Amino acid sequence: MSTDMVMDTTVTDRRRNRSWPEPLKLEIVAASLEPGASVSVVARRYDVNTNQLFSWRKLYREGLLGSGSPTLVPVAVADVPDAGNVPAGVTDTIEIEVPGGYRVRVGSGVDGKALRRVLDALAGR
Repeated sequence: MSTDMVMDTTVTDRRRNRSWPEPLKLEIVAASLEPGASVSVVARRYDVNTNQLFSWRKLYREGLLGSGSPTLVPVAVADVPDAGNVPAGVTDTIEIEVPGGYRVRVGSGVDGKALRRVLDALAGR
């Protein structure tokens, strides 16, 4: 058998790494974060690898995906109890729920830098 007849084994249909524009990444991440959205369905819709989308979501949560502008977080406003039933000094307190099951209660006199360090520590940054 002649060596000229050897089959070419180079792969021509190989997927190449794509460069995704940041606005499109943000659009895809936002679609995956909508209530009831399935990450795998969103990934298929945009022809993105599911693991890649999970990676973008992690970067987004850490504030590393996006233009560096502040990100919005969901806020729930609780009913304010009657003023007669509230102990003094409690009305100027807020409660922050952090992913991981942590709750932080702070008053109006809290040092902002100290609160940021606490929140970063709880978020694992």
